[in-house]
Amino acid sequence: MATEIYRDAWGIPHLRAGSAAQLAHAQGLVTARDRAWQLEVERHRAQGTSASFLGESALAWDRFARRARLDDTARRCFTELERRDPETADWVRAYVDGVNGGLAAGAGAAPEFARTDLAPGPWHPWTPLGVWLATHILFAGFPAKLWREQVAAHLGPDAIGLFATDGPGTSGSNGWLVSGERTVTGQAVIAGDPHRWIEDPGVYQQIHLSCPEFDVVGLAVPGVPGIAHFGHTGTVAWAITNAMADYQDLYRERLRRTGAGVEALGPDGAWRRAARHTEVVEVAGEEPVEVEVIETDRGPVVIGGPEGLDGDPSDLSCPADPADLSCPADPSYPADPSGPPVAISLRHPPRVTGDLGFGALLPLLRARRVADVDRAFDRWAEPVNVVQAADTEGGVLHRVAGRVPLRAEANRLRLVPAWEPGHEWRGWHETPRAGLTDGVAVMANQRGPAEPLGVEFAPPHRHDRIAELLAGKERWSAADMPALHTDTHLASASALLDHVRNLDALTSEASAFRDRLLAWNRHMDADSADASLYSAVRSAVVRQLAAHPAFAALATPPAYPEVFRPWLALLPRVGFALEHLLRAEELYGIDRPSAVRAAVEEVAARPPAGVWGDTHRLAPWQALEPETPYDEPGLSGDHDCVLCTSGVPGLTDRAARGPAARYVWDLARREDSRWVVPLGASGVPGSPHHRDQLPLWLAGDLVPVVTDWTLLKKETDV
Repeated sequence: MATEIYRDAWGIPHLRAGSAAQLAHAQGLVTARDRAWQLEVERHRAQGTSASFLGESALAWDRFARRARLDDTARRCFTELERRDPETADWVRAYVDGVNGGLAAGAGAAPEFARTDLAPGPWHPWTPLGVWLATHILFAGFPAKLWREQVAAHLGPDAIGLFATDGPGTSGSNGWLVSGERTVTGQAVIAGDPHRWIEDPGVYQQIHLSCPEFDVVGLAVPGVPGIAHFGHTGTVAWAITNAMADYQDLYRERLRRTGAGVEALGPDGAWRRAARHTEVVEVAGEEPVEVEVIETDRGPVVIGGPEGLDGDPSDLSCPADPADLSCPADPSYPADPSGPPVAISLRHPPRVTGDLGFGALLPLLRARRVADVDRAFDRWAEPVNVVQAADTEGGVLHRVAGRVPLRAEANRLRLVPAWEPGHEWRGWHETPRAGLTDGVAVMANQRGPAEPLGVEFAPPHRHDRIAELLAGKERWSAADMPALHTDTHLASASALLDHVRNLDALTSEASAFRDRLLAWNRHMDADSADASLYSAVRSAVVRQLAAHPAFAALATPPAYPEVFRPWLALLPRVGFALEHLLRAEELYGIDRPSAVRAAVEEVAARPPAGVWGDTHRLAPWQALEPETPYDEPGLSGDHDCVLCTSGVPGLTDRAARGPAARYVWDLARREDSRWVVPLGASGVPGSPHHRDQLPLWLAGDLVPVVTDWTLLKKETDV
């Protein structure tokens, strides 16, 4: 059978081939043609070489990628995949061959290559694994442990909970499963939207993959074969959200240099040789930068080194004499708790096991029933997700999938000392399972089935709102779901509005302004002037609290590498934790009513003109700024709305995060399923399908899923 490429009216690729391997080759080929620039950027990010053409702005990431050994981990995982699952390894190779076959044509159409004077480089068999790892290494938010360390050091351990929320670097999602007993067709519907950084080109690729073994539609990750997160095979469909599990550990390390290299102090009191070498990062327009790469028995050192941060000699280093064990024994080493540790290593499952979970990808494509999806996700590794699935025989699935280590509770919360026993990994958690309630299951990163595996979860507002809306009607259809996707009710506004309600002694101007806020319907609609006023007051309160002397010690983050700074910035932390901070019984002597009063008076005196969408605008990330910037649209929604479009309260209303796709999987009739992405199927600026889905995404509309080949336009045979 010839390999065929078709397109629908939205330019979405539909691929048909004679075998799974031929289909993987076609998927790689069409992805390279559609998204060559995106693939080139992701390949370089996985290798830690993106500064070579993007310049100094990409250097922080490249340093981290080198020190974390992302490329080496990808190679190691592919070697293990070849040993454990040669069929999947060959399938990945076929995808890579397709990518390499399509890059030249794709690069010729993408203007970014000419602008950067860059030619696309070859993909290796392990490159898709590197792309997956680079995409998800910060997904679980291990840098939050650095923040907790700061909070505990300056405010005490009890303060950690005050700032607990899904912070600025964490991705989440909404998802819900409505079983057949609650639908008009008698068959299940699965719907939702992954919340990620909005990127141009998009982080998800709509695709249709068909061969004699399977026929699947779904959302693929460009650069990775198959359909991992969201798929529909015709008889079974599945979807995921971030489980908010904690499965990455940070260790304080004691390192010293010797004539032979670098040694690290272990929990048995013995110094052991650490792996060490240097790498050179090329930086466009600048001198190359040398990076020292060190790996202890715990994992790669991602912060600091034998001489402290940035390689500068300091009193923080341990002695070079192997017989001298005079380093402080206190776990807060160095002795000053406000100072950074000498070195911090990262331990995460793929580096330990050599397994990224790619063994799940082919079984997912071949799945026919919920039991098949369940078995496939038994092989899942990273990231840890909550999975929902349903099939045409009435089967449903609601479980956690992924690898979470068993270890001491302290490991989950903060940094732990590598030189003390009791912090080793002791196997893996069993992944929890859950059922449905009244025929429905809702997942929105809240404390649900994954609670035993995590520390910080999203506030319950999105989950509770979706559950409330679903309870409002007995029978649902696939066509009903966009109304849930786009709900803008902001339940978390209550914490601030309760303070506003109790204000007294306001000026007459501020008193009228207060009454207007309290009459607001609490919907963050783009055309709402009241939503804009609320946001202005919220931002003013955030700035008031962040500037209070009680938090002064947190205002200047430690000199950690730049890649970790989003987790350590005080203003976003206050903004995302505002509900906790306003409702705490006591807040370090801060007069919160006075802060709210000052904010209300400030905004009442100079209220913002216009509506919420004037400032709450889409701000997609692009590796290379366009020569002619787009006039990005205004958005409805907010961080705690079901329509989760996130700015940073107190800093900016512009939304860099939001629904990176929306989907509705109908088990009664796959052709009644729907999907949409924020921009379009093509990554090429100026292409008809680069941004043609944006108006639909903004309006909450979805594109029909087409599976009838007679309704598609044939592009070419491969």
